[in-house]
Amino acid sequence: MIPRYSREKMAALWSPEKRFQVWLDIEILACEALAAGGVILKKSLNNIKRNARFDVARIEAIEKTVKHDVIAFLTCVGERVGEDSRYIHMGLTSSDILDTSLAVLLKEASDILIEDVDKLLLVLKKKALRHKRTLMIGRSHGIHAEPVTFGLKMALWYQEMERNRARMLRAKEIISYGKISGAVGTFAFIDPRVEVYVCKKLGLRPAPASTQVIQRDRHAEYFSHLAVVASSIDKFATEIRHLQRTEVREAEEYFTPGQKGSSAMPHKRNPVLSENLSGLARLVRSYAAAALEDVPLWHERDISHSSVERVIAPDATILLDFMLGRFTGLVENLIVYPERMRDNLNLTRGLIFSQMVLLKLIEKGVSREEAYALVQRNAMQTWKGEGDFKALLLKDRDVRKHLAKADLDESFRVENFLGQVDYIFDRVFGATTLNT
Repeated sequence: MIPRYSREKMAALWSPEKRFQVWLDIEILACEALAAGGVILKKSLNNIKRNARFDVARIEAIEKTVKHDVIAFLTCVGERVGEDSRYIHMGLTSSDILDTSLAVLLKEASDILIEDVDKLLLVLKKKALRHKRTLMIGRSHGIHAEPVTFGLKMALWYQEMERNRARMLRAKEIISYGKISGAVGTFAFIDPRVEVYVCKKLGLRPAPASTQVIQRDRHAEYFSHLAVVASSIDKFATEIRHLQRTEVREAEEYFTPGQKGSSAMPHKRNPVLSENLSGLARLVRSYAAAALEDVPLWHERDISHSSVERVIAPDATILLDFMLGRFTGLVENLIVYPERMRDNLNLTRGLIFSQMVLLKLIEKGVSREEAYALVQRNAMQTWKGEGDFKALLLKDRDVRKHLAKADLDESFRVENFLGQVDYIFDRVFGATTLNT
């Protein structure tokens, strides 16, 4: 069963209703802090908390005139509260609300993404254990190298996603800072205790120093972490795309009943999910680049970052949420072909054992240079289609001076490549996987 993921939850996080609700929460918390300091009367605070409401359509109507979203929001709320609305936003500036609310939303988005990563980790672990000893050819430069197992490939991805989970925790930590410090961050007209109170209630920390805005290196780091996670998915998807190539066909995306691969060619079964993920990763990486461009603002503040963040904050988090969910389902339903993997192991007629023969010759006292030359001489003949590698070695008098048939038989055992699989799995998953 494909694990459910939280696309709806993430989309709701970036709705106008949610955004304005967080703004209202911040304003009310600031009023609570001011009341605790004796600035606002208790009855006025009660009135604010009882009547402070907003209407999205009304805010949008007001904004058409005032051309300022926060003022439109405050005007709308003030219409509900009445005379005591004069205490709302007292000593604050728009960025106190905008930056603190953005921190809240990105923090909540982080929690959703971390949940997504956890679901993917479970699926990768299950796949790794199932295929722990499913032999396949390892490739370097796209060329057959030596055998690995499909389970080791999944274990590698699992380990990378564990690092990505740590990156998401770091992203959540670096972005979870608010500011309620006034127009240029000097607390000229607001008590710092208001900031401490508001941030604590929201699960944030006060930015130790800020200007009119929280500094955008935090946001650049946040979106850079998202870009790394997306790039990992791109890497995994690219591998699946290669494994699904007709000439390889060692693994394949699940092809649902009734699915069509081509409008012209009825035989086509294309890796469309993986290709989609590779494309979406390009977008997420571009959002990180945009966030880096937001770091150099003029003096204490300009708003060149604002329009960028209105796009990249919802888009990057929604996209990565979608990517993690899609890739989790892809891996869960991935079709693996062990028989094809075994066939491909034999394509090069024994060349995958060349290093074993090299090491066996060295073990017998042959210099590395001479041993390499002897092995490569026969390997190149096999590449040219002039015979089976092992058969050629058995006929080579220079090789046979050092290696008996039993030595070559030992060198051509595929089990030689599996000796440390348990050790690697132990390092990745723990000792409980040793005998699986």
